[in-house]
Amino acid sequence: MTRTTSTEQPAGAENTTDVLVIGGGTGGYSTALRAAALGLRVVLAERDLVGGTCLHRGCIPSKAMLHAAELVDGIAEARERWGVKATLDSVDWPSLVATRDDIVARNHRGVEGHLAQAGVRVVRGSAELTGPRSARIEGYGEVLAGRGVVLATGSRPRMLPGQVADGRRVVTSDDALYAPGLPGSVLVVGGGAIGVEYASFHRSMGADVTLVEAAERLVPLEDVEVSRHLTRGLKKRGIRVETGARLLETAVVGDGVRAVVRTGRGGTVTVAAERLLVAVGREPVTDGLGLAAAGLTTDGRGHVVPADWSRLETAVPGIHVVGDLLPPPSPGLAHASFAEGLLVAETLAGLRTAPVDYAAVPRVTYSSPQTAAVGLTEAQARDAGHDVVVNTLPLTAVAKGMVHGRGGLVKVVAERAGRVLGVHLVGPHVSEMIAESQLVVGWDAEPADVANHIHAHPTLSEAVGEAFLTLAGRGLHQQH
Repeated sequence: MTRTTSTEQPAGAENTTDVLVIGGGTGGYSTALRAAALGLRVVLAERDLVGGTCLHRGCIPSKAMLHAAELVDGIAEARERWGVKATLDSVDWPSLVATRDDIVARNHRGVEGHLAQAGVRVVRGSAELTGPRSARIEGYGEVLAGRGVVLATGSRPRMLPGQVADGRRVVTSDDALYAPGLPGSVLVVGGGAIGVEYASFHRSMGADVTLVEAAERLVPLEDVEVSRHLTRGLKKRGIRVETGARLLETAVVGDGVRAVVRTGRGGTVTVAAERLLVAVGREPVTDGLGLAAAGLTTDGRGHVVPADWSRLETAVPGIHVVGDLLPPPSPGLAHASFAEGLLVAETLAGLRTAPVDYAAVPRVTYSSPQTAAVGLTEAQARDAGHDVVVNTLPLTAVAKGMVHGRGGLVKVVAERAGRVLGVHLVGPHVSEMIAESQLVVGWDAEPADVANHIHAHPTLSEAVGEAFLTLAGRGLHQQH
């Protein structure tokens, strides 16, 4: 029989449950679903909408829009490369937005349905801890949790000092896709995955784009060769990239913004744009959570640090943390928070489960070109003292890469005569190619192990297979 959620308890009434989850984003609702599946009673408190940033303001709507951008780019490629006499009249922004919102709404209904079917009691309201295993939920009352409390309140965009987002001329990554219309020009500040994706999207939609990053290269956490190829691809598309650069001053002027940028070359440039998009990272949300009442503190950046990473349990027994509240090595990615939710739920149910293997969490940037990686970069591997061997193969070394005609590469970092430490991809559709490499790195496979497996021909993934074949001394199209 299907069980349904309920918030019909009288306000102020004492309620007991096995698990109280505070926050209904990817980390929170995955914890709730798994705990309920294991027979635990679960109350999930969420002050906004279940699904959190990922579903409503991040992963899902942004990737829907990036798919639309890919379709726009495909029209130009069809005409210019393949002789298909296609033209783009215009982008019907309201229709595009309606499709995006329908995808988000259907996913939202799906999450709500799963929670209801699992018997999770979803309570709409802000929750404040009143003790190690209790919290008061706005408009509902105090909830006592017998097994434990799970903190999953997520994060929000960081802003630059002195900047205030108005949702139109100055926007954060949370509200960028919901700002009105398509701007003719955009200044994106922040060259991590989020900033690069938004720069790519707006360029596809015809905007003049300037991308400013304070570090010496884009996506600075990724391998240097991936960063180099990504930057080259973005510049080829007409995006102005300034690395090692900083905003000196900005001002809202009329219907746009004007900024003075100190470039990495030592000079300054003035950039005028219709929109300033700030994507300089995210910060944990803990305000109003009542951490002190439960005996908890945060680190210098607002994270709640586990005392036991194998259980994601804090120094206060019974309080666990998942998602963006966690500091590194948790990467602040939705798919990592799913794994964290499973781990915590199973821990609370008394099961023994393996800790999250953060080294094997894939990282993807959904721009054009895309990047995807898992494991250590070459520099990280060498810094860790590994004697490494590296193989780099262009995607155009295989026939399907020539068909796509957009360049790209595969880079494999391995121990000499040992296991694979990292795999790094850049090019078209590589987000769909990283799963294989996640298994390779996660299972400590050696190149010879992978070389025994046959990749379909012709596919882009052949390039991954060929890279491993070469490292195993069996390369067909590449000598190493």
